[in-house]
Amino acid sequence: MSSTSPRIGIAGITGRLGHLCAEEAGPLLVGGLSRTADPARNIVTDAAELAGTCDVIIDVSHASLVPAHAKAFAKAGCAWVLGTTGLDSTAQQAVQDAAAQVAVLQAANFSPALTMLLSLARQLGAALPDYDAEILEVHHRQKLDAPSGTALAIGRAVAAGRDDEFEAVKRLDQNGKRPDGAIGFASLRGGQVVGEHDLRFFAADEEISLSHRALDRRVFARGALKAALWLADARRTAGLYGMQDVLNTP
Repeated sequence: MSSTSPRIGIAGITGRLGHLCAEEAGPLLVGGLSRTADPARNIVTDAAELAGTCDVIIDVSHASLVPAHAKAFAKAGCAWVLGTTGLDSTAQQAVQDAAAQVAVLQAANFSPALTMLLSLARQLGAALPDYDAEILEVHHRQKLDAPSGTALAIGRAVAAGRDDEFEAVKRLDQNGKRPDGAIGFASLRGGQVVGEHDLRFFAADEEISLSHRALDRRVFARGALKAALWLADARRTAGLYGMQDVLNTP
């Protein structure tokens, strides 16, 4: 794997984010993966075929494809930047299995600023263990999963700061009295909102909030390319990484 000019592929290249990732990759792009082949653009339908020509693949495709991609990329020895969210336990296990063989970077959000928000969320979760934590996210009307993968990542960061098991404190149903220690989620869908996330900590006499607004989807493409270049470094060994590793944040 070359550390100076890695060969980059895009899984989900015909989607909105995949198209932007391809533009950002520029001359490093060697091909893409989609449901429909396009030989003129080096777009194929076989994950193994693409992996055989790449040093690293940026994957922004559908969650249902992740298990197959995990096997194909690991077998080919191809590093994997995974931005697909909404994974079930089977898909997540496939990611873990691939990371035992190749370098995998998994992120719910490639934004540098959002990565910093996750670090702050962990710190506030630890410092304010008795405050009620609530997360509100807003996305475009076409988004499939709710809460968003980024919102869940924020919730996991808060839970990690509190040394809580995330699944035990996650609260998706807002009916009834609010349990102590719960981390609540609310989702809105409408228009073409790129992505908005608000983390709010409530006490009886004060509140503190963290907010992130994505104004252009290209910020995610640039972050994904940054992750791909970092992961393609010849010194990167097999393992599961995150954007915090790229930015060297806690």
